[in-house]
Amino acid sequence: MPHIRHRPHNVRNQHPERSIQADFCGAVVAGKRIFLRGQTGYTMHPTDRKFMGLGDAAAQTEQAMQNVRQLLVEVGARMEDICRIKVWVIDRAYLEPVMQVVGRHLKGIPVVSSEIIIDGLARPEMLMEIDADAVLE
Repeated sequence: MPHIRHRPHNVRNQHPERSIQADFCGAVVAGKRIFLRGQTGYTMHPTDRKFMGLGDAAAQTEQAMQNVRQLLVEVGARMEDICRIKVWVIDRAYLEPVMQVVGRHLKGIPVVSSEIIIDGLARPEMLMEIDADAVLE
């Protein structure tokens, strides 16, 4: 069975200031496995993307987790199907507020997680990013 590539897009549309030509998508469904694109404080509206939580890691995480939920629903999954998350923050000080929000969204759903502190993300306004993998029951 071929993989289902959900919400395909080209990076040039999201980063017009860069000369990057790369095709990506919001989610890949491979059998029962679901791989989500890293989520940040950007809304997922296809023509009117907005950035939520400028300077506020918890607010960015709230938007990212809403995006995770939306993508899962769009491909027929639920938050309970998440098996693994990776949380990327650009400052150790952001880890606690970010994980508080993640914990609220995943309350009662034990997942495997990694928390990684890095020097920066794709855009300077991004303080955090979340990757999620799920498996359909």
